[in-house]
Amino acid sequence: MRRAAVAIAAGAMAVSLAACGSAKEAGDKSEESKSPAKGDAIKVGLLLPENQTARYEKFDYPLIQKKVKELTNGKGEVVYANAKQDASLQNQQVDTMVTNKVDVLIVDAVDSKAIAGSVKKAKDSGIPVVAYDRLAEGPIDAYTSFDNETVGKVQGEALLKALGSKAKDGDIVMMNGSSTDPNAAQFKKGAHSVLDGKVKVGREYDTKEWKPENANSNMEGAISALGKDKIVGVYSANDGMAGGIITALKAAGISDIPVTGQDAELAGVQRIVAGEQYMSVYKPYPQEADVAAEMAVALAQGKSLDSIAKDKVDSPTTKGVPSVLVPVVSLTKDNIKDTVIKDGIYTVNEICTAKYKSACGKIGLQ
Repeated sequence: MRRAAVAIAAGAMAVSLAACGSAKEAGDKSEESKSPAKGDAIKVGLLLPENQTARYEKFDYPLIQKKVKELTNGKGEVVYANAKQDASLQNQQVDTMVTNKVDVLIVDAVDSKAIAGSVKKAKDSGIPVVAYDRLAEGPIDAYTSFDNETVGKVQGEALLKALGSKAKDGDIVMMNGSSTDPNAAQFKKGAHSVLDGKVKVGREYDTKEWKPENANSNMEGAISALGKDKIVGVYSANDGMAGGIITALKAAGISDIPVTGQDAELAGVQRIVAGEQYMSVYKPYPQEADVAAEMAVALAQGKSLDSIAKDKVDSPTTKGVPSVLVPVVSLTKDNIKDTVIKDGIYTVNEICTAKYKSACGKIGLQ
């Protein structure tokens, strides 16, 4: 992985997952009685959680679709649904895909607990489930995401580096993600493991639905409570919220304080170029999407995950889930070329629009 990537420790060998076929009759054990393994003409149900964060529509969906096509000689189909941050809607979407008899599901849960019943319904219907990006509860067959505690640690370490000797001069504000997202709790845990004892957290929020407007309101409340001269930095769990936070800071006349982020959204990268946001966490979506597609196709075709998933994780309901955790990179103005541009996520022209051309020139991004 890249020079700044975090190494993933090798875990125990993943268990082999059998195909979902069943004997025609309970007493018939002949090979002929088993349901035939699926070929390339499979149907993959993809359920993503929301469309406010740019990554899902821009990266995850098209990348998974492309990889499924590649793995199935162009014969595999991806049936896509976005829950728009509505857990009840996502459960309905699972029900629809079960009714339509998809061969496998990839689910990025809006609410990791609320999805458990739907995951069980899919499994009871013989449809394996890959938990994508968030560790859904229920009888999932596989999981891929990023090392989420490490994401929080990377953010916390970057914030401390940016603060330097000013770390003890005032308060920081922590803007965590949604309480319904298990990843948000892991980001928070990782950040606290780095920040606790080294900075004073003046205000901390779990931001409803990860919405930038909610982060903006929370930040306005923090400024009012703490005083604009007392805030020295902001931990923001992602780029979307960082945008709302920075808007609130500007409105209060606060500038030149570090704000973290995550997802390497185009607007976030541009704010980093302009010096408004200190950093983001670049998560290589192509790698995560490829792994999810590989897991899904293998499960749909009744193949083992041994060659794909070398690690295991435990969810609150399921132990020893075959898993792949993808490394992450701290993205600052110093390594934009070596990350999002090198990987083809954005071009220089996309980042360096007329508004940011001068700032791009100053950091050699031309």
